[in-house]
Amino acid sequence: MAVTVIDNAWVATVDSSGTEHAPGHLVIEDGRITAVGPGPGPNLDGALRIDGSGCLATPGLVNTHHHLYQWATRGYATDHTLFEWLVDLYPVWAHLRPEHVAAANTAGLAWLALSGCTTAADHHYVYPAGQTADLIDVQIAAASRIGLRLHLARGSMDRGVADGGLPPDHLVEDIDAALTATAEAVDRHHDPSPASRLRIAVAPCSPFSVSTELLRESAALARDKRVRLHTHLCETLDEAEFCERVHGCDPVTYMERVDWIADDVWLAHAVHLSADAQRRLGAARTGVAHCPSSNARLGTGLADVPAMLAAGIPVGLGVDGAASQEAGHLGEELRQAVYTARQLHGPHSMDVRTALRLATIGGAAVLGRESEIGSLEVGKQADIALWDLTGLGHAGIADPVAALVLGPAAPLRLLTVAGTPVVADGELRTADTATLTADLKAADKNLREAADA
Repeated sequence: MAVTVIDNAWVATVDSSGTEHAPGHLVIEDGRITAVGPGPGPNLDGALRIDGSGCLATPGLVNTHHHLYQWATRGYATDHTLFEWLVDLYPVWAHLRPEHVAAANTAGLAWLALSGCTTAADHHYVYPAGQTADLIDVQIAAASRIGLRLHLARGSMDRGVADGGLPPDHLVEDIDAALTATAEAVDRHHDPSPASRLRIAVAPCSPFSVSTELLRESAALARDKRVRLHTHLCETLDEAEFCERVHGCDPVTYMERVDWIADDVWLAHAVHLSADAQRRLGAARTGVAHCPSSNARLGTGLADVPAMLAAGIPVGLGVDGAASQEAGHLGEELRQAVYTARQLHGPHSMDVRTALRLATIGGAAVLGRESEIGSLEVGKQADIALWDLTGLGHAGIADPVAALVLGPAAPLRLLTVAGTPVVADGELRTADTATLTADLKAADKNLREAADA
């Protein structure tokens, strides 16, 4: 039996009572947390002991919305609106092949790990003709290589320009093909077990790139397969105007009509929600992936997370696609979430511990996994981030949670997934970052050349 004891750390459990131990300890046995409490850990024969002095222990961070394939197209369209940005990027993404997605996903997941992430939801919705199964396989292989838990949201688009949508017609799928491929992904790969490293969600892209029929059929498919649903919603005013023009209602009302407002659904962004829409989402316990840096980068607006939380909406954090959020650092989203809330409602609207909850148990709830991950409690998976706050960048900040959230990006003394180290002493232990960098540069160069040809 493999046993690890983390001693002398400030332990922020993020449990329902917000318990913190200063200092405290954690015990990990066979991938699960078996003890957590104040003071030094027990003396266990043969245990590996890790000194957490000067460190903050938190649950591993949960990324509820990403587009990992976009890691290979950072730096494009840096001054565009969302719709302008998509129009510029779709022709590039049309050239995606398995080798590009493999390089982008592996590099993106490695960077997420170095930012404290242990679980990532990836929304992949671009499937050039003939690439469907291969792209899914390389996404899964990348997560296995880096060692993170993956929620693969199998996306789809069937509404091209000819049908009044935004994507080019050659990049959308036939509705039956999209549904069949999604069902096959669930059947082949979805693991519902509490220790699962891989779950599949059904994830048509957005109201402006997906038909009403595909939304309805996707909801029926997800419920038949007992998996979750994911899409973008209320990200921009352009989207709201599109729904009013095409469907005669606001986006939330439209999604209610197609059976999407429910507790097995999570929505990316939700920037432009009326008070009534917030109430309806809260009543249904429909989750939201808050992506503050991406929203700022594209100038889409400020999502009102304090109001969402007050309405009972489960909220987690997401970095969004690296092409619209080039930093891709999940740890930094905690600070951005605080700043966004305070821009709307002042300095009392979100404190640092609320931000930490969003990034951990909040994200776990959005993904339907709050009983398994997201807090440091006995019986839960040993997904643990041990942040080193001993350096110059955090010197003098007495509250370690404030240091993590408001200070510069903190290095990791240790990051574990089910007790297995993924990062140690600030370095990725599951892959060579120099190789990942070279592979990513090659993928970016190849995509640029293909798009320019």
